[in-house]
Amino acid sequence: MTDNALKQLGILGQSIWLDYIRRDLIASGQLREMIATDGLRGMTSNPAIFAKAIGASHEYDAAIQALAATRKTPQEIYETLSQQDVQSAAEAFRPLYEASDGGDGYVSLEVNPHLARDTAGTIQEAHRLWRAVDRPNVLIKVPATVEGLPAIQQLISEGISVNVTLLFGLDRYRQAAEAYLAGLEARAALGRPLARVASVASFFLSRIDTRVDPVLEAFFAHEGKGAELARQLHGQVAVASAKLAYRDFQALFGGPRFQALVRAGARPQRLLWASTGTKNPDYSDVKYVEALIGVDTVNTAPPATLDAYRDHGDPALRIGLDVAHAEWVFRQLPEMGIHLDLITQELETAGVEKFTQPFDTLLGALAKRP
Repeated sequence: MTDNALKQLGILGQSIWLDYIRRDLIASGQLREMIATDGLRGMTSNPAIFAKAIGASHEYDAAIQALAATRKTPQEIYETLSQQDVQSAAEAFRPLYEASDGGDGYVSLEVNPHLARDTAGTIQEAHRLWRAVDRPNVLIKVPATVEGLPAIQQLISEGISVNVTLLFGLDRYRQAAEAYLAGLEARAALGRPLARVASVASFFLSRIDTRVDPVLEAFFAHEGKGAELARQLHGQVAVASAKLAYRDFQALFGGPRFQALVRAGARPQRLLWASTGTKNPDYSDVKYVEALIGVDTVNTAPPATLDAYRDHGDPALRIGLDVAHAEWVFRQLPEMGIHLDLITQELETAGVEKFTQPFDTLLGALAKRP
């Protein structure tokens, strides 16, 4: 077995992806090196990542000037740059995509974040991006909002591969899985192939603890049962959510409904652990990797988290362990006045804003470029 902890994740059945994209990473050959040495099996992007890559570096200056000279709008410049980067990254991963028969090697590109509450607009935008990028190993990212769910079902039925993003709660995760299954069933009913239709369900984790932990910490100063329970729950809710989501994944994609689709060539919609960079400095820097290793899962991590796991990760299958404890965590939350369904809805709303704000800031900055 390899000594590289990141590569060992692949041996255990989990795909490690990079939650980052920038032109020099691809052009320098560093991305191909990570694929070879770390077993990197995919890449995710979002408007915030592109805003940082384009707005906080000089890697794109010449390309921006050339595009501006052709009188392209700031949004057209952004779209051109982001699509070019995704195409280049997809080419780097294409050999892996082919070798795995479409099982891995994907790069994600998100629809305009302003369309998160617009079903028809999301479908139209996804069609446009799918055609523009024109790579089989690209996933179009669609938020799992109420309005996004029917778009996901429609796109899957049309054979457009989807990364379902901004998942925070179990109910919404199950709805996203249902959209995928229904989309596959609609496609199969038309006699269309299922083999190369792919999807992941991106469950955001560290943001859950970031939101819940301060509520629990308010109990720490008091003595008694409440303070002790708060300490036991502190930092536990995100991982508990992931464990219960994985239990649901096994039930949804291990049952007879999906097995009928498997016979037609379908693949499961893997759970993808997102927001896995540790935000609380008191926690392990590999907290949201170590506990979440499981077969048929993906972990997309920022560069610093990948570096940390390569350095001191301890790979072992853990996502299926201590499910009873995860259930206990969920049962205790109402005792602390924490209603997770309300919190996950807040996180979804905030998540949309976390993508729209940097997107708008970048367009504003591009409009001011000479």
